[in-house]
Amino acid sequence: MTVRKRLSPEESRRSALEAARGLLIETGPQSVTLKAVAARIGRTHANLLHHFGSASGLQKALAEHLAKTVCETIIEAVRASRAGLGSAREVVDLAFDAFDREGAGALTSWMLLSGNEDALNPIISTIHELVDEIAPEEAQHHTDDPLHVHKDTLSLVLLALGDALIGAALAKSLGLPRDTARNRAAANLEASMANYYGENVIR
Repeated sequence: MTVRKRLSPEESRRSALEAARGLLIETGPQSVTLKAVAARIGRTHANLLHHFGSASGLQKALAEHLAKTVCETIIEAVRASRAGLGSAREVVDLAFDAFDREGAGALTSWMLLSGNEDALNPIISTIHELVDEIAPEEAQHHTDDPLHVHKDTLSLVLLALGDALIGAALAKSLGLPRDTARNRAAANLEASMANYYGENVIR
């Protein structure tokens, strides 16, 4: 007889969120339910209710989980680009992949359509925290535009979200390559950072 490993509350919660993320990517946000997640990890519906309270609570926790994972990856890419170890395009690809392949865009649209806008708060607040962490360093370069990094972040996130939702269909209808929006976002970010830091900072 197989004995199921007893998980700590934190391990159980993390396992559920990873299962929810898998369902989101594989079959879309409508499949992220307490029942589906419980079945995937071999837990009971009651166990999931204990951790998240409701399906809405699970979706909100998933949004927070995705946001933190995405932002941690993006900030490392930003730091690498500043150190000359990466490129603006790598930062753009990470952001676009997060909203497209990792499901953040689908989750965002689902939350809005289902009237669960509160579930978006973790994504918004985590991006804000990311920008605030980077922003103090910007003051060391220029003081005439203290919100420079905020503007770049706003543009990048909006482009990435829009591309995840309708980018493929819109590019096809306009007869453009699928990666046109990414290319534009990378060009915009490169130009902005070159102007801000100097031509030699971003490759």
